[in-house]
Amino acid sequence: MAEVTNDLMYELLKRMNHDLSELRQDVSEVKRELNVIRGHMVGIQSDIHNIYGVLARHDERLERIERRLELRELAEPQRPYEPK
Repeated sequence: MAEVTNDLMYELLKRMNHDLSELRQDVSEVKRELNVIRGHMVGIQSDIHNIYGVLARHDERLERIERRLELRELAEPQRPYEPK
């Protein structure tokens, strides 16, 4: 078995320090990517919210149009039913 010396311990600690700094960089990169994904999700959620608002307005307009058409149909003179 190899003798444990201060030099060996120092080299081992240097390697561990290097690996930890790489790991820290990788975690930072993952955090940045998650923040970008979060930003995109917020943008998509906002777009969907806007689409629902537009659809609600169109639905209201369509209901108004349908009500007007029904009122107009009732106001027009009706011809009696004549079977042929």
